[in-house]
Amino acid sequence: MKKAKSRSDELRGEYKRSDFKKLERGRYYKRVRANSNVVVLDPELADVFPNAAAVNKALHSLAELAEAVTSGFGQPAGRRRSEK
Repeated sequence: MKKAKSRSDELRGEYKRSDFKKLERGRYYKRVRANSNVVVLDPELADVFPNAAAVNKALHSLAELAEAVTSGFGQPAGRRRSEK
């Protein structure tokens, strides 16, 4: 037989409020923000990219293009490195 769940907002009798530290809202906000990899898109960009896969595909394409452009700098136009 299962126990009925308590619907009271009060602590159980075996607990005292003094057993708990003072609660502090947003205590870890800066740490979570610094270590988070969540990116929020501007609304106009969110309309263009329907999901995370579309964003990742676009970013991969951009990264490949940037690599291709920057890898050829410093070499004569006809003598750039060939693709692997």
